[in-house]
Amino acid sequence: MESKSFFADSVALNSGYTMPRVGFGTWTLDDDAADECVYHALKVGYRLIDTARYYGNEVGVGRAVRRAIADGIATREEIFVTSKILPSSSPDAAIDASLRSLGLDYVDLMLIHQPGYNDEESYRALARAVKAGKVRSIGISNYYTPREFDRMSRAAQIVPAVVQNENHPYYQGTELQAYVAKFGTVVESWYPLGGRGNTQKIFADETIQRLAAKYSKSPAQIVLRWQFQDGYIAIPGSSNPKHIAENFDIFDFRLTPDEMNQMHGLNRNQRFENW
Repeated sequence: MESKSFFADSVALNSGYTMPRVGFGTWTLDDDAADECVYHALKVGYRLIDTARYYGNEVGVGRAVRRAIADGIATREEIFVTSKILPSSSPDAAIDASLRSLGLDYVDLMLIHQPGYNDEESYRALARAVKAGKVRSIGISNYYTPREFDRMSRAAQIVPAVVQNENHPYYQGTELQAYVAKFGTVVESWYPLGGRGNTQKIFADETIQRLAAKYSKSPAQIVLRWQFQDGYIAIPGSSNPKHIAENFDIFDFRLTPDEMNQMHGLNRNQRFENW
C-alpha cells in the first residue's frame, strides 16, 4: 500500500492557508478531558483541532495545544485550531473571549456556529477579525443550502473558506459540496461517523462491513477513508485513546472507484441532528 506521504493530507483554502483534512473533534469533552485527549491526538499526529465557544472546553483545548508546543510535539504554525461563535449582538466580544480562553494569539479558522439572529453581522465581525490578525480563515457551520451559503457570502467581502455540516454515509451533502466548490470552499464533516447513538448503525452497514473485512480495517477507518478520498474534511471525536489513534490511521490503503461508488450508494439524505 502507498504511504501517507503519497496522499495530499491537507487542502488549500480560498483564504490562502492550508488546512489538514483529518482532524480531532472535541464536542462533549469538558476542559480536563479536552486537555488530555487533544494532547494525545497531537502526539498521534493530528494537526487539526476543532472546538467551539458553545462546547465550553476552549480552555482545555488551548492548554493542550500550548503544552504540545512546549513539549516539542508540533509548532504553533503546524497546528490548525478551529473554533466557533454563536451569532449574537456582540460578536466581536465573543471572538476576543474565544482567543482569551484558548490562550492563543490567533485562531486558524473561526466559524459562525449556526444560523440565527444577527448571523450576518456576526460574519462581518469575523471578517474584521481577519483584518485585525485575530483570525486567519472564516466560515460557517450548519448552513445546508446554496441559498444560505450565498446569503452569508454576501454579508462580507470574504467568501467562507469552510462550511462545517453534519455529514456521514447516510447524509452526504453532495449538492452543497458541488456548489460551494465553485467558490473554493471546502465542506467539513462533523459527526462523520454518525454521532453518538448512530455510529453503530453505520458501522453495521453491510457495505461498510464488507470493505472493513477486505482491508482489515475498522468500519470507522473505512468511513473516514471514504470521506478523505471524496474531498471532505472530517473531524471524528473520541475520548478513547485507541479510537483516537485508529481514526487517524487511514493513510495506508485506498478505496477503488467502484468501492467509492458503493459508499455513495449509501446516501439516504438522512440527518441525525437538527442543528
